[in-house]
Amino acid sequence: MNDDPFTIKDDHSTVDSLVQLSFLIQSILGQVGAAHNLSIIQIRLLGILRDREPSMLQLAQYLQLDKSSITGLINRAESRGLVERTVSQHDKRGFNVRVTSAGWELIPIVAQEIERAIHAATEVITEAERSLLAGLTTKILRQSVGQTK
Repeated sequence: MNDDPFTIKDDHSTVDSLVQLSFLIQSILGQVGAAHNLSIIQIRLLGILRDREPSMLQLAQYLQLDKSSITGLINRAESRGLVERTVSQHDKRGFNVRVTSAGWELIPIVAQEIERAIHAATEVITEAERSLLAGLTTKILRQSVGQTK
């Protein structure tokens, strides 16, 4: 029996393969984040905010965080000048969160570095295999999102 956690087997089960792939992606996100003093959850936050201005509650749901955790996350991102809170148009007692100009400067840089690292990790498979992987992943994610609602 081989106890080396870094030994790569050719016969991973689906579960093992997906878990190992998630470790690789988390490692990429962690390395890129560290280079920009961002946590993985802050990278996820900026990713969500690229195309929307959700409420604090919506952000908590997207990120699966409780109220105090989302407040702390937004406070830290706000103190770095990456996001700002705005009064909700729908509920004057609530706040929405949006990216600041400093956040918009950082987002494409981080996104490009993540994309570059993932492309490097997947260069061992063909373009057709990458398309198949993307399609299968999308199918799994759509099913998963449907189950969590």
